[in-house]
Amino acid sequence: MRIPILDLSDEIKTHGERLAAAAREVILSTQYILGKNVQAFEKEMADYLGVKHAIGCNSGTDALVIGLRALGVGPGDEVIVPSFTFFSTAEAVSLVGGTPVFVDIDPVTFCLKLSEVQAAATPATKAVIPVHLFGHAADTEALCAWAADKGVAVLEDTAQATGAKIGERKLGSFGQAGAFSFFPSKNLGAVGDGGLMTTNDDTIADKMRMLRVHGSRKRYHNEVIGYCSRLDELQAAMLRVKLGYLDENNQGRRLAAARYREMLGEIPGVVAPSEAPGTTHVFHQYTVRLPADRRDQVHARLAEAGIGTMIYYPIPIHQCAVYAQLSHRPLPETERAAREVLSLPIWPTLSADTQWEVAAALRSALA
Repeated sequence: MRIPILDLSDEIKTHGERLAAAAREVILSTQYILGKNVQAFEKEMADYLGVKHAIGCNSGTDALVIGLRALGVGPGDEVIVPSFTFFSTAEAVSLVGGTPVFVDIDPVTFCLKLSEVQAAATPATKAVIPVHLFGHAADTEALCAWAADKGVAVLEDTAQATGAKIGERKLGSFGQAGAFSFFPSKNLGAVGDGGLMTTNDDTIADKMRMLRVHGSRKRYHNEVIGYCSRLDELQAAMLRVKLGYLDENNQGRRLAAARYREMLGEIPGVVAPSEAPGTTHVFHQYTVRLPADRRDQVHARLAEAGIGTMIYYPIPIHQCAVYAQLSHRPLPETERAAREVLSLPIWPTLSADTQWEVAAALRSALA
């Protein structure tokens, strides 16, 4: 694509030598598993997020799976999740033996809606996973208050929202646990897979650390069936470098989003994303709404013009074949979003000139 949906080349030009030096240091150390960089990165992330424990693992999906296990979720338990998100949110529930219960989203934020959670809760509800979708916070404070009253655990899916905030408090610090992804396209991206779990609870943290290394606190003393899910030392070294300029990058995304809002405001049929009061959106994706009967055509026309866009997510999870047998509440906003959303190019150093090209092409495609 002439204009890709994400361009990491500026980051490599600016920080490539530091990243290469960090990688070389790890290679020469010959300490590749749970070494000093993993330990340092976990401490740095805990400080950055304002949590007591940050525990590296292999991926965002593993962070969800291990997080659920550490919260005691298992067979017979229901976990409330949005259907408008990446598949792994529900998949993690199934992988630990639980049942995902799908609820609808807020049409403005694209995030799980508290009133829907309240209506879907049953005596079997063990946990709820609010997904901070596209970099915008779910209504986490109100959700956590309700959950605490009901004895329901909250596991924040913060895969797309590293650095996002409610007030001055960062996401991933509100629930009993948080799950982060460092997939290369994320705001804080590794050079491969990586994930992180967060908690302020010592007991939960102990379980997470045990589960990520084959269910053992001490080598060869396996207590439960666990996982081989360690954050690589090489990835931790890369992430330590990148964490140093994460806030700068997030601000760059926010500036690009503000420019888009001005540029797209005059285009009929385009609904730009917004930011709820008191929140800090980090725009992992810049996702607009288009008329449902035009969305796919616009997507194709922009591709023909050399502009990369993506549809996140064209099929809600509850409509996937693997979950077709599950009953669920009506999800009209979820299904409407799946028909209308289109994510435009965004990255921290996206220029205004490039954005004008995207806006002009979008206007032409809708004409």
